[in-house]
Amino acid sequence: MKKNKPAIEWDHVVFGFDKEPILQESSFSIEQGTYVGIMGPNGGGKTTLLKLLMGFLKPWQGSIQIFDQSPLQARPRIGYVPQFLRSDRDFPITTEEVIQLGCLTKPEKKQDAELWIERLGLLPHRNKPFGTLSGGLGQKTLIARALISDPDLLFLDEVTANIDPPSALAILDLLQSLKGKKTILLVTHDIKTIVERVDQILCVQGAINTYLPGQVCEHFAMGLYHTPLLELPPNHWK
Repeated sequence: MKKNKPAIEWDHVVFGFDKEPILQESSFSIEQGTYVGIMGPNGGGKTTLLKLLMGFLKPWQGSIQIFDQSPLQARPRIGYVPQFLRSDRDFPITTEEVIQLGCLTKPEKKQDAELWIERLGLLPHRNKPFGTLSGGLGQKTLIARALISDPDLLFLDEVTANIDPPSALAILDLLQSLKGKKTILLVTHDIKTIVERVDQILCVQGAINTYLPGQVCEHFAMGLYHTPLLELPPNHWK
């Protein structure tokens, strides 16, 4: 079976703050079109990993390549969705205006705002202040902002945390529809969701280990992250 070209090549990377290492030396690659779940304990380095991939931080050693470019050069090809936080609510801007912010590097894509507003069920809310939206609607708005520029890479940091189950399911179903079309990295603590939907898993806890979904067991849900096990049966998480 022919492999796709790598979207991400992470080669012997080490990083930390104030001489204190956060991410130990590790190497991995992610093929284009792969749906990747990122999990690990709080403080283990998951968000730091994303910041390194976006070029906001530089590794102490090693190299990071995104589509054969540096993260900084590749940034226009990346869509990023943070967790919807209360601090976002204070900024005076409408839902539609937030979505259009995703067109700053590709102004020709501004016309696609209507498409994403409709696809994510935001038509009744397009002119509402962004800060008045519920957690689920706010998260859908941020996802539309990331997708309007048609990025090749999509990074999502805890996007289903602290929102209602129907909104979380709608977001996960949207990501499923993009599987194979974009390279997706999803940070989440929802182990069951991750093993049922993704192609590859990165476990970040200082070290970065790679897994297949069938190698993840119930211990991970309790924070007991260990080396990969033999492949588990398909109905293991049913």
